[in-house]
Amino acid sequence: MFLRPAMPLIQPGSNEAEARSSGDSPVMAGSLSLSTILWHGNDSARDLALVPVTITDSGKAPTTTSSSVQSARRVAWASLVGTSLESFDFYVFAYFSAYFAGPLFFQPLGAVGSTLAAFATIGVGFVIRPIGAILFGHLGDRIGRRSTLLITIAIMGVATGLIGVLPSYAVAGWVGAVLLVLLRLIQGLSLGGEWGGSILIATEHAGQKKHAFYASMPQLGSPIGSILSAVLFIVMTAAVPASQLAAWGWRIPFLVAFPLLLVSLYLRWSIDETPVFRQLAEAGARVRVPLIEAFRRRPTGLLIATGAALLGIGSYSLMNTYTVNYGVSHLGFSFQDLLVATTIGGLLQLATIPLFGVLATRIGSARVVLWGAIGTLVIAFPMYYLLQFATFPILVGTMIVGGILPTAAWAALGGLMSDMFVGRFRFTALSFAYSIAAVISGFVPLITGALGGATGFAWWHPGIVLAALSLVTAVAAFAARRRVEPVDAL
Repeated sequence: MFLRPAMPLIQPGSNEAEARSSGDSPVMAGSLSLSTILWHGNDSARDLALVPVTITDSGKAPTTTSSSVQSARRVAWASLVGTSLESFDFYVFAYFSAYFAGPLFFQPLGAVGSTLAAFATIGVGFVIRPIGAILFGHLGDRIGRRSTLLITIAIMGVATGLIGVLPSYAVAGWVGAVLLVLLRLIQGLSLGGEWGGSILIATEHAGQKKHAFYASMPQLGSPIGSILSAVLFIVMTAAVPASQLAAWGWRIPFLVAFPLLLVSLYLRWSIDETPVFRQLAEAGARVRVPLIEAFRRRPTGLLIATGAALLGIGSYSLMNTYTVNYGVSHLGFSFQDLLVATTIGGLLQLATIPLFGVLATRIGSARVVLWGAIGTLVIAFPMYYLLQFATFPILVGTMIVGGILPTAAWAALGGLMSDMFVGRFRFTALSFAYSIAAVISGFVPLITGALGGATGFAWWHPGIVLAALSLVTAVAAFAARRRVEPVDAL
């Protein structure tokens, strides 16, 4: 879907022009304040909309680049910390929930009931994400990317840290359980806006030439969070007796969120608002309700973006959550071996994600996602066939493959999605599409487990799910190739 400019109508006597000339809203030298008639196309119709924009002599919305390499690095770090903390929180809660969530907070429900309640507390954080995406996406398109990301990281860090001081059922009855669910809901709300904002703070600072590479930087947060949480779990389970871990040790990973929050706030406070949003504000081009504008202008784009995100998110749920449990319960692997293998895969991703980001700058983000999805489709069944032989080298090899092919779809996802939408509702569109894909992916372990039960846990049942995710993402990425907007498009 493209914006097709018709003849621009210069209105020097309009209120918009008067505001510019009076200095109420500064514009760059050499620019003209215009009210431009734009054609907005979609799959069913084209309609006219009068959108005020500011256009330079070159015909594009003015943007600025980072003033130095140091400022570009600060932006990259600021975009990375939130996704790292998000991933760390998810894996820490998943790893340690067996030690504290069920036994300490849901004790009266019994062994089975308390375990199910612990898993439910993981799920509520996913289900509420679309609401957070709408809320913080709206703020990101209205008050700014930087300000919104300061809010989301503060909420997420405080909520994560407070889990570490909750009273158990033995101390405060059901109060602790209620507060745990409430804090998970708050985390889910903040995470609904975190990913989209992290992508935009990186890409809109980078400019058109390097935005695909910078869009890959927040994607490093997933392996970083996975590695940190796995290492912490391995160290604590080895150094602290199980009884002490259940009594007080489980609190430490959550309390770590407080110092991490201070670092995150410092990094994000030190960067400027993105040039694209500054231009939106100066041009008076912000829309009142970005979500409605996104559905009105890019309904098919939202669907494509959601499909493109499924493999990148869903493969993590399949390989790092379901495959770990499946490997222990049915294939005979030890939990420690699986944890080490996933950590090796995560370490590999620290190298492959930036490399795929470089490749995306050369051939386009959509093509990198497309080839990653096709490659994953090809290896889905052979990978799980080999895994049934239950040797550690094969397990490591599986995680290495998972660190390459599905990672290509993950690494270039931010670039693909940011390419599909214009600046005035880009935050909302990215956050909403990503959160819907995350909700769907949250059910991947459950769906795979049900399929395993129906097939007697045949070796190929996880391959079906991985192949389905790959196929959907490949089709979406193919469609996304023709829906590319400049990073500075308002």
